[in-house]
Amino acid sequence: MISTRPYLIRAMHEWIVDNGWTPYILVDANAEGTSVPAGYSKDGEIVLNLSYTATKNLSLGNEEIGFNGRFNGVPTIVSIPINAVLAIYAKENGAGMAFQEEPPSVAQGQEELSEEERKESVEEGGDKESSSEPPTPGKPSRPVLRIVK
Repeated sequence: MISTRPYLIRAMHEWIVDNGWTPYILVDANAEGTSVPAGYSKDGEIVLNLSYTATKNLSLGNEEIGFNGRFNGVPTIVSIPINAVLAIYAKENGAGMAFQEEPPSVAQGQEELSEEERKESVEEGGDKESSSEPPTPGKPSRPVLRIVK
């Protein structure tokens, strides 16, 4: 399943810019694949200005956010995986959206499991189901409507 995060980031970025505000993103600077300038992060996080005046060649893709920026006058190529974005908000009023850590997709997680781990997870799931009473097959009961006063 495709993550909704890149779509929400693009939508929030557009909304913030349309209102004349400055879009900022909060990034996990220690996330795998994150390329941000060293020395600018605090507590493993960095806030970046994503306005069109602060960036060059801004790309808000499905997999990563990339742009060329200047930090203390030094040109820097910045690359941020979408999952490293913790929040996007307007500098002026804080309006925006925070993101929770996304669990890996079910398909991706199953590919990473070995055959033995899959068998164990199936067996564990089977034990849980066998401990409860199995549902009795039969004709489902007819739905009933009640008048509530």
